[in-house]
Amino acid sequence: MKIVVTSVFVEDQERAAHFYGEKLGFVKKHDMPAGGARWLTFVSPEDTEGTELLLEPNGHPAAKEYQQKLFADNIPATMFGVADIWQEYRRLKELGVRFTLEPTDMDGVTIAVFDDTCGNLIQMVEQ
Repeated sequence: MKIVVTSVFVEDQERAAHFYGEKLGFVKKHDMPAGGARWLTFVSPEDTEGTELLLEPNGHPAAKEYQQKLFADNIPATMFGVADIWQEYRRLKELGVRFTLEPTDMDGVTIAVFDDTCGNLIQMVEQ
């Protein structure tokens, strides 16, 4: 068994597609109608056949509340791994990404946290 799709709730799929594609550099894998929304997934350019990230609308009240409470408590919705966190931090800062935590050493791993503009905090980690 393996993980094929994981999701993150987003307030606006179009804004999320721009952020995850243009700012983070992920590659759009699927974009098709799904009910009143879209089945909108992205993959890492380093592993285009790997795990897909579904940008899932937060239209259900429980999803919206969950997302808002995580954000209010400064809890990242998910984590992305990077090879060089300082390089990625500088690249994203130049693109206007707002960080709530700059790269910080945490017992042998370095983490940073940024706002995805779609209702989530995202953690980056260099192991």
